[in-house]
Amino acid sequence: MKANKSCWKHPDPEEVRAFTVIELLVGIAIVIVLVALAAAALPSALAKAQMSGTMNNARQLYLAQFQMADDGSATIPGTLAWPGDYSPPITDLQTYVNKLVGPGYLKGGDVARLLSAPGAGLTLTVNNGPPSSVTFTGGTAALKVHPCRDSDRSNTIFCTSHNYVYNAAIANGSVPYGTKGFIVVRKAGDAAVFKSGQAQLAGWGNDCTKFQAILGLRTGDNPGTCGNGDPANTLIYP
Repeated sequence: MKANKSCWKHPDPEEVRAFTVIELLVGIAIVIVLVALAAAALPSALAKAQMSGTMNNARQLYLAQFQMADDGSATIPGTLAWPGDYSPPITDLQTYVNKLVGPGYLKGGDVARLLSAPGAGLTLTVNNGPPSSVTFTGGTAALKVHPCRDSDRSNTIFCTSHNYVYNAAIANGSVPYGTKGFIVVRKAGDAAVFKSGQAQLAGWGNDCTKFQAILGLRTGDNPGTCGNGDPANTLIYP
């Protein structure tokens, strides 16, 4: 019985050729372009991921607030409330945070994490109590809380990132994130990351109804009438 012969055929030398210099240069150019595109997209992707993390922190702050206000409406109205419903009004962020920490809706050790972001690190000390409390010692809180009330509409703004002032252009170098974007959480609990071009009414075609429906309603404004600047007693640090 004859053994099977290999079907492999030695290539004809005339059929084998190396890359030309031009083909090699074209290949290198393509690789350089792809690397440049990836490098340009990387900072944007990183900023978006960081803002998503800050948005999740803002949502946790909202959930603590919602639970407290829900308990307050069922048990002791006036002592467990939305930030705009206290009398006398709350005028600083530390006092507001302690409204959540004292009854246990937030842990003191979690506050610095929730209120920090790249470029906006909050430092504080935790006082174990009872009741527990925190004392801000420095840095910048990445979030600020609006004085929304129980009677406000569901699209009223609860909190935003520190760099955003309602219906105003975002300043270069503001923290966190500067003009890369900003975060909004509304009273209904829905949260979103917006681009800097959406910070003002003009970015929405000067359509106030659309601006309020998607970005949010400022406490004190009527539907269809968009004011400028944060409302009085917006809680910010420092």
